[in-house]
Amino acid sequence: MTELTAREIAGYIDHTLLAPNASREQIVQICEEAKKYEFKSVCVNPLWVSTVARELEGSEVLTCSVIGFPLGTSATDTKVFETKHAVADGANEIDMVIDIAAALRGDRDSLVNEIFAIAQAAHEGGAILKVIIETCLLTEEAKVLACEAAKAAGADFVKTSTGFSTGGATVEDVALMRQTVGPDMGVKASGGVRSVETARAMIAAGATRLGSSSGVAILEGEQSGSSY
Repeated sequence: MTELTAREIAGYIDHTLLAPNASREQIVQICEEAKKYEFKSVCVNPLWVSTVARELEGSEVLTCSVIGFPLGTSATDTKVFETKHAVADGANEIDMVIDIAAALRGDRDSLVNEIFAIAQAAHEGGAILKVIIETCLLTEEAKVLACEAAKAAGADFVKTSTGFSTGGATVEDVALMRQTVGPDMGVKASGGVRSVETARAMIAAGATRLGSSSGVAILEGEQSGSSY
């Protein structure tokens, strides 16, 4: 595989700001950065979706929102409502957190039913669904189960992490997820992708999207001190 350039890596990045104290000025700034560097999307909390959609209008950068974030412990109906609201506000992509406890107890049916309901809500609105499985909290068996459930439920991506738990993406987890879902489904590595070297390693392991608040640093060849 030819080593990707920084410009090529930009197309993998969901430029992310999920801090609870983010200001409108900061949200507008990351939108400007995303347009300048041609990132794939801007990923924000639901509160900011309409703002981001307006700021990105006329560009090729997508609007992404998180759902059931960061714990995944909302009821399915609540996650569906959040999804529909985000799509109505202009979200092109939805990143939802699974019921992590269901994965740990091996409850595949519960996972499939929840993900299917949210995928249906996203797809009906023309958005895609990425399923956050929070790998740092799962056993190997549970990681595989969650990925299989996401695929069976019609999700478009599986995603490693929220970036708000005990750990982020690892090359090993990305490779396992890619092996589990096969070649056609998306895999997003998020949490800890803060340098161009890490970005390349995640992509080489099978990631087709990178969630990071360090996109500018990555493209400028710097090491970011960000926690996401």
